Amino acid sequence: MAEQIANLPHGVDICFETFGSADDPTVLLVMGLGGPMGWWTNAFCGQLIERGFHVVRYDNRDTGRSTKFSDSPVAKADLIKAFLGRPIEAPYRLNDMADDAFALLDHLGVESAHVAGVSMGGMIAQTLAISRPERVLSLTSIMSTTGNRRVGYQHPVTFPSLLAPAKGGREEYVARSLKSAALIGSPAFPTDRAESIARAEETYDRGWTGEGVARHMAAVTTQDDRTAALGKLTIPATVIHGLRDKLVDISGGRATARAIPHAEFVSIPGMGHDIPTQLFGTFIDAIERTAKRSITTR
Repeated sequence: MAEQIANLPHGVDICFETFGSADDPTVLLVMGLGGPMGWWTNAFCGQLIERGFHVVRYDNRDTGRSTKFSDSPVAKADLIKAFLGRPIEAPYRLNDMADDAFALLDHLGVESAHVAGVSMGGMIAQTLAISRPERVLSLTSIMSTTGNRRVGYQHPVTFPSLLAPAKGGREEYVARSLKSAALIGSPAFPTDRAESIARAEETYDRGWTGEGVARHMAAVTTQDDRTAALGKLTIPATVIHGLRDKLVDISGGRATARAIPHAEFVSIPGMGHDIPTQLFGTFIDAIERTAKRSITTR
């Protein structure tokens, strides 16, 4: 289905797409910081359809064609404070982003869904499961963390890239994206350069803004520690993390899996902080496997 806009009751517009039959179980795909829904590629969504799922992907607020909170700037100084653990006033929190997802499901008439999220999207997915567990059939949390600052931390080499000012236009954005991909990507699963350029160009053209990324970062750095709440979940969960992740240390994935009762943990040698084409099957197998576990627990 072509892109559509959901005008949500709380005043946020969310751009989304659906794939497959609405009669099949729904998988809600939640993308990470600064990433539009297209980072869940058509090929990835197509493989989920082949496994018998109805797929929903969407642009988080401040991403792609969804609502931009341009009247709520976040200063670099505030982000530095947040990285250091000092309190700041974020324009919105991860709970607000989870509310967007629930409102989108309401818009689509989907009562409950299997939820998979990567990085910040994994944090949002965890928040969904905690706040409304009756609406989350299963959880797949990929390269994410619990919100506990002692785990899932960034490698120091990533700080300059995270805090660098977003100057210039399309060409500069593409160049920064390629540099970032080389820094945090998967050494064992390289992405074709032409594919990386095309993705960066599409991301920029669909409405990327540095200010939106800063607001995402503010939401991430002000998140609550979900460890105790994750321990109360009774839904099936799988946690996936790469052993070479420099943006969210694998300690975050391990802590998430330890926190959730009976969670499966999958660690992948050579995987960094991205979704390589070579690992699509691994991720989709995990989503399907976790979804099937929900059938036996209900």
